[in-house]
Amino acid sequence: MDQYTYNDMLQERDASKTWELHESKYTVEDVIEADFRTYLKRAKEAGRISFESEEPGVVLDKLELLAEDGIHLLNAGAVLFCNSSMNDVQMAKFATDVKATFTDIRRVDRGSIIGMSKICEQYIIDAMDWKADIIGLKRVETPEIPVEAVREAIINSYGHRLYDNNQSNEIDVFKNRIEIHTTGGFPQGHTPEEFLDGNKKAIRRNKLITGVLYYSDDMETFATGLKRIKDLCDEAGCKVEFRTEVDDFVVVFYRNLRLEWNGDVNGADGTIKGMSDNNADSIRNELSKKQDETSLKQVLKQVLKQQDFDKLLPIIERIELTGAISVRDAVELTGKSRATMWRYLKLLVDAGVVVAEGETNNSIYKLKSEYLSLSDEGL
Repeated sequence: MDQYTYNDMLQERDASKTWELHESKYTVEDVIEADFRTYLKRAKEAGRISFESEEPGVVLDKLELLAEDGIHLLNAGAVLFCNSSMNDVQMAKFATDVKATFTDIRRVDRGSIIGMSKICEQYIIDAMDWKADIIGLKRVETPEIPVEAVREAIINSYGHRLYDNNQSNEIDVFKNRIEIHTTGGFPQGHTPEEFLDGNKKAIRRNKLITGVLYYSDDMETFATGLKRIKDLCDEAGCKVEFRTEVDDFVVVFYRNLRLEWNGDVNGADGTIKGMSDNNADSIRNELSKKQDETSLKQVLKQVLKQQDFDKLLPIIERIELTGAISVRDAVELTGKSRATMWRYLKLLVDAGVVVAEGETNNSIYKLKSEYLSLSDEGL
């Protein structure tokens, strides 16, 4: 067999491989040591890797990220661990809700998935608003968008992106929302809604990359990412949307919590709706007019936003029954975290309905005396 025929056979074989299985120009010597060590530590802590050797060449070989020559990395290994030009992202902040006036613009032209995901996450964290509450003697900080949901969206954007289309991922920070764009679009013939119950079979564009990220507990291989993002946002009260475009798949985190904290969410009559320090007096006034109602639940249903009322309903019913509730009881009653319960109960504190007593970890939220007549305890 002559050399030309052999080369044609090699080209035909390579053409049948997916992009991530092609040999890259990067070698083991190009691996970013810090990113590799970060990955390996996470994978071992997750209990999904138990390699004795921590040498990059040995580990990458076991992860099937090396080409046949044992020196060069496959494309998958290059984008995961090297300062690769195949990885890029453009990020921008805009002054309004549209792409008109930039307040910041950045572009990162190369890097590893491990490193790039950190850069993107920090860019969003720095752009977000955080709400600080003093509960008892403890300062509790709440991001407007759950950080875990942001992290999930970012790592998925690199695990599932299309790498050979000469396009980049994108992060856009608007006044009312933050968008994370994954170049390559959503799998053809499918919609994001199909995956929100967590029962859909995974469709993996980059099987090797997502498999390696599974070992470090950065990604799951069971198509649960979108459900996890939505569940985290639902619990926090942050609106999230999944949008498909011709060339991109977009996760849209709305900044509704930030707007509520800043008193920017207006009702149809132009007045501020919902629970914030700015409208506690008006809510107390409304409550004082409704003392003739038959139950606390009926009163609060009229003065709280529907979204807040639905979240608080189990807690309201308990307070209506006993006149008080602890954070621990609220956690057991709803199955939500302590931080979430502090946030929910603060809505009732802001409304002047309950008062917190005791230390942070053992706080009891008691119905104020003027509303005891609306609880079973006062009957």
